[in-house]
Parts: sequence; C-alpha cells; structure tokens
Amino acid sequence: MILSMTGYGKGTNINGKIRVEVEVKSVNSRFLDIITKLPSSLMNKEYELREQIKNKINRGKLTIVIQIKRNDCENQDIIVNKDKLKNYLSFIKVLKDTAKINEKIKLEHILYNKELFESGEIEFTEKEFNVVKKALDSALDELLKMKRNEGKELAKDLRKRIGIIENKLAEIEAESNSSVKEYFEKLKGKVKLLVEDIAFEKDRLEMELAIIADKAEITEECVRLKSHIKFFTQSLEEDAEPGRKLNFLCQEMNRETNTISSKTISTFITHTTVFIKEEIEKIREQIQNIE
Repeated sequence: MILSMTGYGKGTNINGKIRVEVEVKSVNSRFLDIITKLPSSLMNKEYELREQIKNKINRGKLTIVIQIKRNDCENQDIIVNKDKLKNYLSFIKVLKDTAKINEKIKLEHILYNKELFESGEIEFTEKEFNVVKKALDSALDELLKMKRNEGKELAKDLRKRIGIIENKLAEIEAESNSSVKEYFEKLKGKVKLLVEDIAFEKDRLEMELAIIADKAEITEECVRLKSHIKFFTQSLEEDAEPGRKLNFLCQEMNRETNTISSKTISTFITHTTVFIKEEIEKIREQIQNIE
C-alpha cells in the first residue's frame, strides 16, 4: 500500500502533573527532513524524539510542535530575560529617535513581546518523558492513518491513468500494423511514377523501400512501453516505498513515447502519443506526493 507524504496528526497525553500536546505536519520532500519546535526543557531529548519519528516515517518534510503544560500552575514561574529586555528597550529608543516620536515607553509595549519572558525550567523524570513519547506516538499514528487514506486515493488515480495509457497504446499498435504497410506501398507507387522501368533493379528497390519502412517500425518501443507499465503496476501494488521507482518508470515511459512519436509516419499515432505524454506528466505530478 502506498502512502502519501502529506498529512496531519495530533496526539495528547496526560498524567497527574503534566499535559502534553503534539502536532505533526508532513509535506513533500525528497528525503526525510524533521523540523522540531520544542520547549527548552526538551532540548536535551531531541535526539531520542527524532529517532522515534524515524522508526515510523521514512520520507517527507515533518514539522513537530510539542507543548507541555504543568497542572501545578504555581510551579510555572515566569522569568524575564534581562538581556533581551535591555536590547529591546534600546531598539525602541533608536526607533523613537529616528522617527522623532515623543511617546513614552509603556508597560504594554513590553508585555506585547512574548520573547522577553520564559517559563521556568521543567526537569523531566523518565516517567514524565514517557508521557511525551506516548503523545508523539499518538500524533504519528494519526498522521500515518491520514497518509494511508490519501495514498489509497492516489493509487486509485494512478491506476486510472495507467489504464488510459494502456488503451491508447493498444490503439497505436493496431494503427502501426497497417500504417507501415500502407507507407511501403505508397513509397513504391511514388517510385513507379518517377522511374519508367523499375524491372531492372526491382530487387534492389524492394530492399531499399523495406529499409525505409523498417525505420518507421515502432514494435520494439511499444513492447518496452508495455513492460514499463507492467512494472509500474506491480510496484504500485507490492512495494512498500515505491515513490522513487515509480518516478524512474515514468521517465522511461516518457522516453519510449517520445521515440514512438519521432519514428511513426502516422498522424494518428503522433496525436495519440501527445495524449499519452499528458497522462504521464499527470502521473509524475501525483508521484511527487508518494512516500
């Protein structure tokens, strides 16, 4: 089953002293890219949290936001960052002088800047850290559920487009069998009009015309394109992480389609290959969402 790279999950866990809320957002990325927004009390646990995430998620750009609230509010001391406050006041003074503003600095101007205030450090016991890990697990499980649901819709759309390509390829093969023969006979007729007596070099003429007609033969390209389609469908159904393989197969399908278009002498086939390339491009866009 394929997974989408986009999704959202939220997890909450509570024990007697703390309440932990975790939000996880995932978007497309070539590799696994984890961005964490943690309270300062969890900074020394970041590596463990990242390893926990890597055990469940393989690809995508993840933003993890963890909030911790103490139930014993009296222990949540608010600390003023004095260095930041001094710099902030100096900055306001420069602004006032530059803009020639006479208004006095009020308490509300300071309170508006939340970066000047910090909560007291929370020392986590192992039991309390397990509360954080369980909340993160819940958020990741919810994220995976959404990724699976979106993956099902992606797979449904990809199967539909592959089916369209298969039908168009069957039309190309049917047209190709008759178009090459018609092309051969048309060339032969034109030569007869240009040369009065072709009996003398009839065998040589037949050979040259056959070589020209053979250059317009697209059977090999059609066979390879069908093979890529087969592998694409198998990977979609069987591979755990098919994203990169499907992208490679898209490139190969597009390559064979371009070759068919350049070799054919049929206007119908040329127009049909344009349609196939449009479907391949739509498939390629969808694949960017697959983990």
